[in-house]
Amino acid sequence: MKLRIEDDTLRLRLSQGELDEFAQNGRVEGAVHFGLNPEQRLTYSLERGSERPETMPNEEPVQIHYEPGALTVLVPFVLAKTWVETDQTGFTHNLPLADNQHLRILVEKDLDCRH
Repeated sequence: MKLRIEDDTLRLRLSQGELDEFAQNGRVEGAVHFGLNPEQRLTYSLERGSERPETMPNEEPVQIHYEPGALTVLVPFVLAKTWVETDQTGFTHNLPLADNQHLRILVEKDLDCRH
């Protein structure tokens, strides 16, 4: 999975194999290592939310969970299912932040990728 971070934009691109893993397991993960110590890494993942009949009020459709060394993009079940099972290339969401800022989240299929 490719991760691109630029200013307040986060972009994830999944190869066909990663897309298949996400469809089957509801999660795909990657990591960037910055040193010899196992703690010197950043893991990043895309995770499908659980299936439930309705979304809770005032809940953002796409969420970010961040803690030092780990970043997770959480996608609602219905959005993830639609994205995986159709020819929809990707989706985007602007997550409100403090001080009138937004985090732009893009998740895309990288089907031309051959690695």
